[in-house]
Amino acid sequence: MTDARWVLGVDIGGTNLSVGLVPREGGPPAGRVVRPTDASRGGEAVTDTVIEMLRQVMAEVGVDPARHVAGIGIGCPGPLDRATGLVLTTPNLGWKNFPVRDLIAGPLGLPAVLDNDANCATYGEWWMGAGRGVQTLVGLTVGTGVGGGIVLGGKVLHGASDAAGEIGHMTINYGGRRCKCGNYGCLEAYASGPNIAARAVEGIEAGEESSLPGLVDGDLDQITAETVFEAVLAGDAFASAVLLETARYLGVGLANLINLVNPEVVVIAGGVTRAGDALLDPLRAEVRRRAFLPAVSACRIVAAQLGADAGVIGAAGIFVDHLDAPAEGLDPGLARP
Repeated sequence: MTDARWVLGVDIGGTNLSVGLVPREGGPPAGRVVRPTDASRGGEAVTDTVIEMLRQVMAEVGVDPARHVAGIGIGCPGPLDRATGLVLTTPNLGWKNFPVRDLIAGPLGLPAVLDNDANCATYGEWWMGAGRGVQTLVGLTVGTGVGGGIVLGGKVLHGASDAAGEIGHMTINYGGRRCKCGNYGCLEAYASGPNIAARAVEGIEAGEESSLPGLVDGDLDQITAETVFEAVLAGDAFASAVLLETARYLGVGLANLINLVNPEVVVIAGGVTRAGDALLDPLRAEVRRRAFLPAVSACRIVAAQLGADAGVIGAAGIFVDHLDAPAEGLDPGLARP
């Protein structure tokens, strides 16, 4: 390949698809295209849309894929099988044993790697964001679901079957709320965007006084986590209580992880960070209350720096890491055309 200085990054989320061209040495995407995911149309319709978006961004930047693009990094909710490029199952998209990597890479004739979307966002923050320069980092992404990733010694922790870092599915309440994964009491069942909204609606239906119904013209189905954050900023006491409870749930999960991994940095990403210190301050307090002091003292809990670009940058970075590894390290996960 001549002058292959670009890598395509793909971030497949439960709400949005995002793609961009990332310099091989790292940096912000030279171009970025975002569209709704619309998983109801089926997996192949989604991958067709991703291919269309990738072609669009290359055309807009003026990049020839045959000469200038080294390959594609793809982030997608899991669990995954990186070696075969399969999404084994993903509750928020409804896919099972779906060959997402090859359906995207094949038509473009480029090599590709697949990794968990939260791993990609975490790696992006380690590579080019809030975790630059550290060796040990935990990422927590709160959006449609609750995802996570762990970087140890500059490498993403994948585990024996690519299932490491599923932070959202740790049990924090025995016998608690039902999660989409089928378990009860998962962190995601309390702290994901949809479940923040669901807990707010449950409180209103139980008689809590709040300005939230007025923000959605009385249609409680229209309440989202963003609506809750808006009400918090307006001084709504009930919305503030929902946010405080969310911070405490997240703090419980992070205290467990900090005791287990002893990271230098925890990066919080996703829509929940719009709440700012109203979320982060009580979250940090809950972690201090629950985790071992030496682990807490060595750890900074910070908001992500890369915003919506983290997944795209991180997916590209993971591809670069594959290319820069010794030959025997190229697989699993590198599909060649």
